This record gives sequence, C-alpha cells and structure tokens, in this order.
Amino acid sequence: MVQNWSRMTRVFGRIGLLSFGGPAAQIALMHDALVSREKWLTEEQYLRALSLCMLLPGPEAMQLATYAGWRLRGVAGGLLAGLLFVMPGALVILALALAYVQFGDVPLVQAAFLGVKAAVIVVVLQALLRLGQKALTGPTAWALAGAAFVALFVVGLPFPLVVLAAGLFGAWRSSDSAAPAPPAPRTRILPTLLTLAALWAAPLAFLWMTAQAFLLDIGLFFSKLAVVTFGGAYAVLAYMTQEVVQDHGWITTGQMIDALGLAETTPGPLILVTEFVALLAGYAQGGVALALAAGAVTLWVTFVPCFLWIFAAGPYLDHISARPRLSAALSAITAAVVGVILNLSVWFALHVIFGTVQSGTVLALPLPDISTLNGWAVVLTVVAAYLMLRLKLGLLTVLAVMAAAGCALSLAGAV
Repeated sequence: MVQNWSRMTRVFGRIGLLSFGGPAAQIALMHDALVSREKWLTEEQYLRALSLCMLLPGPEAMQLATYAGWRLRGVAGGLLAGLLFVMPGALVILALALAYVQFGDVPLVQAAFLGVKAAVIVVVLQALLRLGQKALTGPTAWALAGAAFVALFVVGLPFPLVVLAAGLFGAWRSSDSAAPAPPAPRTRILPTLLTLAALWAAPLAFLWMTAQAFLLDIGLFFSKLAVVTFGGAYAVLAYMTQEVVQDHGWITTGQMIDALGLAETTPGPLILVTEFVALLAGYAQGGVALALAAGAVTLWVTFVPCFLWIFAAGPYLDHISARPRLSAALSAITAAVVGVILNLSVWFALHVIFGTVQSGTVLALPLPDISTLNGWAVVLTVVAAYLMLRLKLGLLTVLAVMAAAGCALSLAGAV
C-alpha cells in the first residue's frame, strides 16, 4: 500500500501530461511507470487489470490508471489517478476549441487542417492494423470483422446493435469448460456505487427540471455513448458522427473531422473528442457560455461512468477474468471492432479526399462525387503514410510537418 499521496500525484500527473499517441502508447507509458519503475503493480496484476479495462465500456487507458490508483489508495486513489489522466487533455481541448471557433475559417488554418487530416487518415489506419494483428486470429474473427464492416458501412445498422450482436455470438459459441471461477469477494462498495450513479444522473435531472433542452440532449446522448464505447474511441467515432452531424445537426462533417484531428494532438484519452464536439455545438447554439456548459456536461457524463465501472468491477477482477463466456464475448467484440474501425477509416478518407460524399438512396453506402477529388489531399496522405509507416516518425512530429505542408500549399496558391 502506497502511503505517499504526493508521490502518487507526481507519478500519475506525469502520466497524464505525457499520455500522447492513443491507448497503445498510454498503456506502454503506464507499464513503464507503474510496473517497471515504481513497482506498484506486478506484471500479472497489470495485465489482468488491462484485460478488465478492455472488457468495460469507456477509454481503457484512463480506466487502467483509475484501477491502479484504486488498488493503491482505494476510491480516493482511483479518483486522483483518473482525474490526473483526463484533466490535462481536457484543458488543452478547451483552449483548442475556443481558438478553433475564432480562427477555424481562416484559409491558412483550413490548409493546415488539410495536412492534419491527411495524417489522421494514417493514424486510424495504424490503429486498424495494430488491432487486426491481435484480434483476427482465425476465420471466425475475420468473418465477424467483415460482417461488422458491412453492417455499418453498407447497411447502416446502429453501432450498439453491432457490438451487442458480436458479444452475444461470442458468448453463445463459448463453453464453460474452464476451471470454476473463484468466489466473488464480499465488499461494502455498494454505497460508493450508488453515490457515483446518483452523481452521474444528477446533472441530467437538473437540466430536465430546468427545461434546458439542448444541454439535456447533449447529456443524454453522451451518457448513452459512455455505455457503448467498447473497443476505444475509434470504434464509436463513426456512430457519434452520424448522430451529431446527421441526426442532431449540432456540427458539420468537416468540423467533426477537424475535431478528431485536434484530439489526436492532445494528451489523454481520444474520447475527449466528445468534449470538443460539445463545445462546438454549444457555441453554435448560444455562444461561449453555452459552449462551456455543454463541454462541462459532456465531460461529466463521459467520465463519471468510467469511475463507476472500475469501482464496481475492480473487487471482482479475479472472479470476472475466470468466466469463459465473458472472455469469449470480449474476443468477439474485439474482432467486430476491427470492422468498425475499418468503417471509420474508409469514411474518414472519403470525406478528406473528396469534396462531396453522399449516402446511397437505398443503402447507407457513402458515394463520393469523383469530380470533387482533391489531388493534394491524396498527395498529403501518401506523404503522411511514408513518414509514419516507413520512417516511423512520432505522431506529434508528423502532425506538425503535415500542418506546415498544408500551409505551404496554401501560400503557394495550390489549395
């Protein structure tokens, strides 16, 4: 048991400030800090906790930090670790969003975003390749990934339905032949869980009672998203885009793509893109004050559930990890998420490379207008792929180079 709160604050604060590069880099950073350096967790404890966080909805890296803090100093330690992981990125996103609404329409800024978007195409592709290598271990996994892609990209089925179907399929195909699970622990965590659940719902109840329709819609939507965010932020971005752009009309497709590009440049979980979206939506509805309120509501309903899941499941980690049906359901969901991210990759690339993309009249299949092809976007994407996949340059370096390349094209009159 770690008794030094200041030491915990320094370690988890450093993790929060340096957590660039998505969940893979963040998980590696935490392993180095918590297992190799501080030795607060053993290798087995760390890997088992990572498996639990992958099973839960929400950003697995943030939940892994929360679990580590919980093991060290209980609920207070979990709150400290989780907040230190999220808050640096949340503050940066706030600053970027406010700057974006002021300067986002400047031609030179738009040209810089073209370079950033080209890099993000490659970032999403990298995530797809990494996950595919781990998840697609057999014909069934490949079939699940393909079915998920067709269901989303061609048919347009809702993302939660695809995830639920994959999990049920995996559980159905599994067996309970493994060794019996250890008995569930006797804990007194129920008061904590009830308190967190009440805190999660409290802002929504207040908004409902005060007839704040827009903020209530924001809170309800991102609360729903917090429950279905299996497989990381990339898995739900296409679903979120469909909802916030097409169904609610809060932001445009271009703004959604810009939001993802900016979220890639900040520390913390990529799901912080939800804060950026809420800030833009609030600003469009009522200026800075409503933007700040929408961002605060979104952060609350997105991350309070993450603490709830960890504090609920943490004491039962050994019990849960020994349940074969749960493990099989997770494996099936992970395989399906490969198809989900492929859907996002193709959707994102089409909207960056073509000026006009329309949905089909019968199916949801996106149909680009060939005459709106942006040749410079293709060139920038190829350059970004060379820098990241061939030269192995870091994400922040590539983003800076591509933004500068976009600006150079603008100054030369090419874009």
